[in-house]
Amino acid sequence: MTYATAAMARVDSAWHGDELELSEVEDLDSVVELLREVVGDDADTALLFVEEDDEWFAVVRIDADGDPRVFLSDARAIATSEIAGLFAEAAIETADVDVDDDADGEADDEEEGTRVDGDPVGDPALLTDLGTSAARLLELCAEEGQLPSDVISAICEAAGCLDVLDKLRGV
Repeated sequence: MTYATAAMARVDSAWHGDELELSEVEDLDSVVELLREVVGDDADTALLFVEEDDEWFAVVRIDADGDPRVFLSDARAIATSEIAGLFAEAAIETADVDVDDDADGEADDEEEGTRVDGDPVGDPALLTDLGTSAARLLELCAEEGQLPSDVISAICEAAGCLDVLDKLRGV
């Protein structure tokens, strides 16, 4: 299986990015430690995007003052992917997060025709302050034809770091 990573750090309102190698990490704590090494101590926000074989993606968020928050687009990946397994515990612990984060305080009704192929798990609200609400993240995951890289691009566009992601991807 092949995977791609993008570590993004926001320092003083500017985004910076780098790739991470996850082959030597054993658990989420190791991932967080590696991410902190790569992004440095000055980062206000650090994000790690991981996608594997166009099947699933994960987002890990670390803020200067808190524990890591995790979102995994497809819980089924936990059983089939060692990398997804790294994020499993944190994603499952936050699986009951309320997705009612709309500006008007009303929850979105599930639209007719929306499908969720492999139940997302984790904290869907981890990107709300970066322009992607929990409802929007879940909608992106359920949208037919969306690849993990498409969803990550949409997230980065909303956060203002798509140009950094594109440089990492060689686009």
